[in-house]
Amino acid sequence: MHFVTGGAYNGKRQWVRDRYPEAKWVSAYMGDPFLVELDGLVVVLEGLEQWVKGSSHTREEWKRQLEKWLTWENEDPSRQVVLIGSDISKGIVPMEKEDRDWRDMTGWVYQDVTAVSRQVDLIWYGINQTIKG
Repeated sequence: MHFVTGGAYNGKRQWVRDRYPEAKWVSAYMGDPFLVELDGLVVVLEGLEQWVKGSSHTREEWKRQLEKWLTWENEDPSRQVVLIGSDISKGIVPMEKEDRDWRDMTGWVYQDVTAVSRQVDLIWYGINQTIKG
């Protein structure tokens, strides 16, 4: 599993496209539904924070989904899941409880994604920094 994060509109999508040109692309930003079943060799799931916002999953349910993706990868060494999520943790703390809850859940999901990912890259202004891998 490869997790790519960074600021909104900071070049994450292009950076991933350059590295995984053959990938099947699924994007919350384009209105694609959250995939539970994966197909293909490389699957990019973009907009993780939007799927977190649109779901009522608990942190434990997100962990179970991560385990499913890891199992899918491990069934065939050529398979890879690439998760892209925008960093929403910096800046002003939202006033609305619902927005704070979303920010908190996204942070926890990102921590769990980072823990199980083989590689984690932070993208700012189109430049990556590998922080795990």
